[in-house]
Amino acid sequence: MSSISVSGKNWISKQYNEETVNFLKDNFSLSEIISRLIAIRKIKIEDVKLFLNPRIKNFLPNPFILKDMEKTVDRTIITIQKKEKIGIFGDYDVDGATSTAILGNYFNEIQTQTEIYIPDRKTEGYGPSLKGFDKLIQSNVKLIFTVDCGTLSFDTIDFSQNKNVDVLVLDHHQSEMKLPNAFSIVNPNRYDDVSNLKYLSAAGVCFMFLVALNKKLRELEWFKKNNIKEPNLINYLDLVSLGTVCDVVPLIGLNRAIVSQGLKIFHKKNNMGLEALKNICGIESNINVYHLGYVLGPRINAGGRVGKCSHGANLLLSKDPKQIFKIASELETYNKERKSIENSMLKKIETKIIIDPKDPVIVLSGHNWHGGIIGIIASRLKDKYNKPTIIISIERGFGRASARSILGFDIGTVIISAVQNNILKKGGGHKMAGGFSIEENKIEEFKKFVTKRFDKIKKSIVKSNTLFFDSKISPTALNEDFFSEINSLSPFGSGNPEPRFVIENLKLMKSTIVGEKHIKSLLKAPDGSVVKSVTFNSVKSDLETYLLTKNQKKINIFGKLSLNEWKGKKNVEFIIDDISVNKTSNYSVPSSNG
Repeated sequence: MSSISVSGKNWISKQYNEETVNFLKDNFSLSEIISRLIAIRKIKIEDVKLFLNPRIKNFLPNPFILKDMEKTVDRTIITIQKKEKIGIFGDYDVDGATSTAILGNYFNEIQTQTEIYIPDRKTEGYGPSLKGFDKLIQSNVKLIFTVDCGTLSFDTIDFSQNKNVDVLVLDHHQSEMKLPNAFSIVNPNRYDDVSNLKYLSAAGVCFMFLVALNKKLRELEWFKKNNIKEPNLINYLDLVSLGTVCDVVPLIGLNRAIVSQGLKIFHKKNNMGLEALKNICGIESNINVYHLGYVLGPRINAGGRVGKCSHGANLLLSKDPKQIFKIASELETYNKERKSIENSMLKKIETKIIIDPKDPVIVLSGHNWHGGIIGIIASRLKDKYNKPTIIISIERGFGRASARSILGFDIGTVIISAVQNNILKKGGGHKMAGGFSIEENKIEEFKKFVTKRFDKIKKSIVKSNTLFFDSKISPTALNEDFFSEINSLSPFGSGNPEPRFVIENLKLMKSTIVGEKHIKSLLKAPDGSVVKSVTFNSVKSDLETYLLTKNQKKINIFGKLSLNEWKGKKNVEFIIDDISVNKTSNYSVPSSNG
């Protein structure tokens, strides 16, 4: 039986098979907690070793299983052999910037000239633009790659093909049955691809392309004939992992291996731009998934949101220390500006717009909302209400929108379907995120359309008032050894969620507000041990009352472990997601029975 927390959530223990746990302990020499976590994740017995040791060589498939890969590689080799210039048109988000840099750095390494183009979010919008293609063609490129975009760019690709400049698409967004007239489209999410690599980010697709290209050039002895050292593609995994984490694709299979090995490449400091950004952010510890998704990623994104859209890609491509420092510093400034605009906009929306709790999908629109921020606002509201959220900014009767979804509701497919039904002008995306353009007078029609789609699958969606935890733990488990044991299952992310735990019967000793919105606390257990905790964004929330008010009630905390590294010192802290009051204080306590 579950109970209700102070924020109205049900805490429920995740289910697992006890026989599986015992088998894992006996046959893999794993501890009770690790065996239980693997059982909860339903990892197949034959895949356990791979899960615990996710190496690229064990997961990398033949890249030529991707539709159009062979013709893409062959066409690229023709351009390389002719020593012609290659154009790279990338998106302005992190996945687009890293994809652009992966290709750009590779071609530079093999002495093939490139020209990159990142569109302006406000004036050109998402995807290939006539302005961008024309500029690339005017700069004498003979071949254009589109990365993290292009799958739905019919008119622009026709324009390039009519100019006798072939377009090669490297993308991962969902496709329609009809495809653009590109020379080739490598996209695991195109309707006729059978590679089973749908979970890849665009950066992952670009990496697969380079594996295929490198292999073909090696077989042709091109490196030897041209006295060029063959690039070591493993060195690009820092960029691939950054794009993978920031695009929130599932960390399963090849993605998991990419991120696991990519984090090790970060330590080599291969990319000067990433190293400069890391230093400006003040990251002193080893880079982890949190740093990628919540520290480095937002700053690279900030250029596309409120500053110069090409800054992210240029930071990751540049070899000039002065230019790198300048770009990294400006991205830091842009990120601060982004935060300010975001906080102001979110406050305005939440105080002036009524969100109907009965609506299964949140669709909000307003005039002249900042186009670079609406995606973040959609993400914040999605997290808060656990509902698919779509934010539309209207200017002169025309809206541009960003959408964020929840597990189980494929927003990319819904957007494409709405385009096909002439409700949207254009749009696309993947399962968890998307964007589109719409005429203002069709917003209500779209809201009904997306709500109807959600109603068909809502029974399979987990209720928003449910929090699942992996195990109850003792306060004494907050030590480096236990943290390292749990961390052996990393990298954590979509598809491999970070374990959540419950610690019971704690008494509040001391709490302080840090950084305006967060609360640091010391909690004491019955055995005298002390739990150091942080509760993010908890000021003015339901949790604040229980963290800042001195009382004798014993509480239970729900959350995850975190290793705080500062000036050579390490402390294991508990990141609190939720609180319940112990039943000894006449409140119900969460049960692990489900």
